[in-house]
Amino acid sequence: MLDHYQIQLTRMLEAEQYGEAKELLRFLLQCQGEDARHYEEWDSLLTWLDMAFPESGGGESGARAAESGEEEDEAALREQLLNPPEQDEAYINQVLYIMQHHPMIDQQILALERAAYIQSPDIDDEIKTWLLSAEVHPVVQFKALQCLRRRGASGSLTLDRLGETVELELEETPLSMDEFPEPVSRIVERTEQTAEVDDPTLPHFARELWKESLQFLYGTAAYRWMLRDDEGTIDCFAAALHLTLLLTVYGTANDDDIRDTYGITEPLRFRYEQACRALRQVAALQQSGDHEPQS
Repeated sequence: MLDHYQIQLTRMLEAEQYGEAKELLRFLLQCQGEDARHYEEWDSLLTWLDMAFPESGGGESGARAAESGEEEDEAALREQLLNPPEQDEAYINQVLYIMQHHPMIDQQILALERAAYIQSPDIDDEIKTWLLSAEVHPVVQFKALQCLRRRGASGSLTLDRLGETVELELEETPLSMDEFPEPVSRIVERTEQTAEVDDPTLPHFARELWKESLQFLYGTAAYRWMLRDDEGTIDCFAAALHLTLLLTVYGTANDDDIRDTYGITEPLRFRYEQACRALRQVAALQQSGDHEPQS
């Protein structure tokens, strides 16, 4: 998980999202069990950011307004970088090679972001064939589905995700958190409201953790289960997310307190444990496989 957050931090700094970078650094400094030198590096970087960009504070409305004012310029610049005017065969082959063979997940994802802009009509089939024939990391799979939707692809695709065979409709792939079905949003909102009572910084990280988890779970049995939209299921997943959040941030959590807070009674106990198991599986995959080479 550490590598994943380090990549996020690098991207924020490259995009000059200093306020978000500060929030992530504060979150990392709260996490337990990492090497001491990491905490020293994060603390030094946070101190430097506070001195160099005091106006980019984590929760200051002025900083958010300034960032909002720059969003259009950043989006235009990003599209310019991802969509160069020259897209010859060598460029297309390079993008496809990185997408399929690069050992770093963040580079595969960047290649998929570039692929969304490639004009060649053959790209859709290239991506589909790769997804069907190779062992692709679940997060990269999800990013590939988003790429296909951005390219206007439609129809269904049957993939192996977390050991399950799932059939997915390409045009239904969410491109942002706002596009996930309502029950998915209700789960994280329930966790945010509860976590904020103990620590006002936790809701931000709850949403980030949920966003990352959904990239793994999308289309699986656990994902389909959370779409049932009954209060018991919402409570079970919200409680499981809260438990995972506390374990991530503090290294410890009281399961009994979590269940009491979310009203996980004995009839809901099995469903709650299933939700916890699904999120633990995501955490284990993040720790063990974030940067393994893909076939």
